[in-house]
Amino acid sequence: QVQLVESGGGLLQAGGSLRLSCAAPATITGINAMGWHRQLPGKERELLAMLTSDDTAHYADSVTGRFTISRGNAKNTVNLEMNSLRPEDTAVYYCNVIRYLINYWGQGTQVTVSS
Repeated sequence: QVQLVESGGGLLQAGGSLRLSCAAPATITGINAMGWHRQLPGKERELLAMLTSDDTAHYADSVTGRFTISRGNAKNTVNLEMNSLRPEDTAVYYCNVIRYLINYWGQGTQVTVSS
């Protein structure tokens, strides 16, 4: 089991920015990709952004140009910079790590954007 630590959620007004961070244990190896998903109330969890081991970033159409995924300074960390946030971005955001092709999930962090 891989324990993921998420941080950075919160409440903010529309148009604002927020950064989410996720850390996997620095000692582990074999990470294929790290990324972020979100789940809106009553909806299925959706992929937002993923960073593969070769540093290729993939984004959902809904966040392209607004969200940026990047590696953190510490090993096995990833950040999601979210700009121009909208009320419809309100959701629980989950960190996702794929290690040896197995998915691991963080506990989720709430992001609430008020109009």
